[in-house]
Amino acid sequence: MKMLRLLAVVGAVGFLAACTTDLDRIRTTEASGGTPFTQALTNEYRDLAVFEADEMFDWRDAGYFARRGLAAAEGEVVQPEDPANRDLPAESLGEVTDIRGRLLAALDGGARDNKPELAARAQARFDCWLEQQEENFQYDHISACKDELLAALAELEAAPAPVAEPAPAPNVYLVLFDFDKSNINDAAQAVVNQVVADFSANQSTAISVTGHTDRAGSDAYNEKLSERRADAVREALIAAGVPAEAIATAWRGEAENAVPTADGVREQANRRAEIIVQ
Repeated sequence: MKMLRLLAVVGAVGFLAACTTDLDRIRTTEASGGTPFTQALTNEYRDLAVFEADEMFDWRDAGYFARRGLAAAEGEVVQPEDPANRDLPAESLGEVTDIRGRLLAALDGGARDNKPELAARAQARFDCWLEQQEENFQYDHISACKDELLAALAELEAAPAPVAEPAPAPNVYLVLFDFDKSNINDAAQAVVNQVVADFSANQSTAISVTGHTDRAGSDAYNEKLSERRADAVREALIAAGVPAEAIATAWRGEAENAVPTADGVREQANRRAEIIVQ
């Protein structure tokens, strides 16, 4: 009998020494490798281990969480604890199993990569819940672990906000004019025809036309010339079948050059009408 007692004491001392060693290591271990998830999980298990040791004097569970934290620090993807490892109340097994299934689905569905810190918190709170549920007497601790788990899990399971599709960029067309002219030549008519075809094919509802000039001539003259160019394009569009009410016109004179030039300089690229189809 004395021998059995001695062996029991020796075993207990050995167990405590092993737990102390793991606990000492996890207190000072910083996970620098692995993934953001395993690094976060290391920190979560460290907190659990230190709490169980320093606050609850539960050396068995402190060592258990320390070992899980050390494994995570090595980059191992530690899984949520298997309920079969715990002596849980029979009435809690169904709920525990269901929630573990949800947690695994979230983790395996990308949460470890997309939300690593939240995923680590959810897993640690699950393990904490199981540990407290096994003891089954500190009901405030059981509720705290479970409530934090469910809050984190709900956030992991939440569908991402839908990403709005960017509005398609409007189609922009350029009609170029000869010097001091506002008539629609063959090249300009080809552009107008393309605008009308695209307007119809895309079921567009609006067209804007803005007239421009180069910097040859006075400001007042160019203002009027740009207006005539916008009107000429408008009339060509209407003649080709675009409803008049769908077309808005504006003119800028020489104020908004496509190619900056000195005053008085002729520039083909600036003698234009810009057409935008929306």
